[in-house]
Amino acid sequence: MNGLSTILIVVGLFLLGGVYSFAKQDMPRSLIVLLSVAAGMALLAGVLRLEVWN
Repeated sequence: MNGLSTILIVVGLFLLGGVYSFAKQDMPRSLIVLLSVAAGMALLAGVLRLEVWN
C-alpha cells in the first residue's frame, strides 16, 4: 500500500463520517448526497490504486 492510496482511503472514511454526522443533524439531502458521492469516489480511487490489482 503506497502513500497516496492510504491518503485517499482515509479521506474517504473521513467523508463517510461526515455523511453520518450530517444525516444525524438533519442537514439538506442534496448536501448529504454530494458528500456521499465524494466519499465513494475517494474510497474507490484509493482501492483501485492498491497494488493488489497488478
